[in-house]
Amino acid sequence: QVQLVESGGGLVQAGGSLRLACAASGSAFSIDPMAWYRQAPGKQRELVARISSSSFTNYADSVKGRFTISRDNAKNTVYLQMNNLKPEDTAVYYCNADVKMTPWSTSRSYWGQGTQVTVSS
Repeated sequence: QVQLVESGGGLVQAGGSLRLACAASGSAFSIDPMAWYRQAPGKQRELVARISSSSFTNYADSVKGRFTISRDNAKNTVYLQMNNLKPEDTAVYYCNADVKMTPWSTSRSYWGQGTQVTVSS
């Protein structure tokens, strides 16, 4: 079993920065890719950024140039550096990872509990 534990959310003024972290605990054959999603009130959950174990990344257009995703494979931890935050970035941010428990098993998607990010104008 794998657990994803997020940290780093909070309240920040527009233009400020926050760094989120998500640590995966438990043993698995592979944890790849890892990603951040967000869900604002009344909206669907959306992909913010994704990173593979080889550091291939992709971003939502709304965060390109402002957010940077990175990971430490040795620690099974993914980070999201968020700069120049805007009020529209306010949401609950969720960590996500595709996990294979053995080389022969299919991937299963795991989610963290979510961390609130609030950007005031």
